[in-house]
Order: sequence, then structure tokens, then C-alpha cells
Amino acid sequence: MVNIKIGIIGGTGLDNPDILKNRKEVKISTSFGDPSDGVVVEGEIHGIPCVLLSRHGKSHSVTPSKVNYRGNIWALKEIGCTHIIASTATGSLKEEIKPGDLVIADDFLDRTYQRQQTFYDGESDSLKGVFHLPVHPPFSEPLRKVLIDTAKEIGIHCHERGTIVTIEGPRFSSKAESKMYQMLGCDLVNMSTVPEVILAKEAGILYAAIALATDYDCWKEDYNTVSHDQVLEMFKKNVDKVMQLITAAVQKIAEKNWDKEISQSKVSLRSYFLFCNS
Repeated sequence: MVNIKIGIIGGTGLDNPDILKNRKEVKISTSFGDPSDGVVVEGEIHGIPCVLLSRHGKSHSVTPSKVNYRGNIWALKEIGCTHIIASTATGSLKEEIKPGDLVIADDFLDRTYQRQQTFYDGESDSLKGVFHLPVHPPFSEPLRKVLIDTAKEIGIHCHERGTIVTIEGPRFSSKAESKMYQMLGCDLVNMSTVPEVILAKEAGILYAAIALATDYDCWKEDYNTVSHDQVLEMFKKNVDKVMQLITAAVQKIAEKNWDKEISQSKVSLRSYFLFCNS
């Protein structure tokens, strides 16, 4: 049975190292550069090995476009993470997804344009060739199911599906953009899911995201336009709910045998890479 280690990527408002017991800070440097803030925090939740990584740095000093997503994911891979649970603050594009609601995302739309989205860029000595990653499904369905089932068990309401459109940022959307994303079938908007989810899949790590709706973006006529202070305030009000779900889900993940899922992920990636370079 594969020994699991769970990486927790804390987004806006969720980067408190106190969630981990017996924690220690480990400086890691990867061939893709240092992770955000150059620090990964190792520790345990309910005795289960976990790693906490602050996506934007501990002082929230790294803008979404400047996050070293490759360095973050590769660092988690190098220290043996088999799973990643990411938290992300999002704007809601649907009336029924209210500020404060949680959504277990199942798909994304990419509207970024500055970010490196692959480890196979021809610059790494160890990763040669071209890799045309089959992205669907981008989020691990078995890991999503654990989060959904855990939320039901502990009485936390969550939406079981949601498509996130990731914009470049750091600015928020115009009203025309916000309404366009609605027309494209998106449920949420954020600045961080892409390329994080893509790189995790390319690295063979099972990845799922807990999205917290913090606002209605700017499409809703009778709602205040979104601001960074508003996002932080709403996340602060609901961070305990996100933390409760993550800590409970960690236990459920540890109870499950993930050999099949982890093996399938690595074998399918290896086979597809060989096919692309044959």
C-alpha cells in the first residue's frame, strides 16, 4: 500500500501553519525555481503526513501572475506528496452559489496568458521531449468524492460541481467579461487554479480544489463591486469551515487505499508521454 502524503495549498486567507502538528519548515529549491516564499511547512493532521504551502507567500506578497506554480508543484512532488487539496477564493457567477458557499470544482476554463503550464518546456535536463497532456478530467474524481462525502458527513453544505474560469489578474473582471464567463457556462472566477491543476496532473499528483465563493464578482446589479478587502473579509469569516472540511477529509483520505488511482495516474502519463515522443 502506497504511503500517502497530502499537500495543502493555502490560497488567500488560508495559510496558517497552526493547522499542522509537529510541524517544521523546510527550505526547498527545485530545478524550476523556489516555491512561493521558499518555504514548505511539513507536519501532521491527525497523525497523517501533510505539507502546507502558501500559494502567494506567507505575507501574500506574490501576485497571481508571478506565483511560481511549477516550483510549488515540483516541490510537493519531490517531497513525496501523493495528493493535493487546494483552497481558492472565487467570485460566484451564479445566483445559487452564494458568498460563503463552498464548491468542489470539477472543471476549468483558462483565460490566462502569461503563465508556464508545463514542466516539459525543453529547458529541463531531466524532462526531455514534448508532452501533450490529456487534461480531462482535470480534478481527481475519487479525491473530489472524498471531499463531497466528508462535507455531507460533517454537515457542511457544498456544491458538488463547478467550472472555474481562471483569469490572469491581478485586476478583477469588467462587467462585460463577467457576463461573458456566465454565457460560457462558468460558475466561478478566480486567478489561481490554472496552471496549478494542470501541473499537478502532469506531475502525477491527485488534485482537488475547495473553492470558497467570496462575492458575486461584478455581474450582479444589486451587489457591490468586488474588492480585495471584501474577498479577505469573506474568507476570514468562512476559513474555519474550509479548515474543518480539510482536516476531516485528511482522515478519510488516509483510510482509503489509493494504490490503484496513484498507479493509474503514473502509468497513463508515462504511456501518453512515450506516445507523444514516438
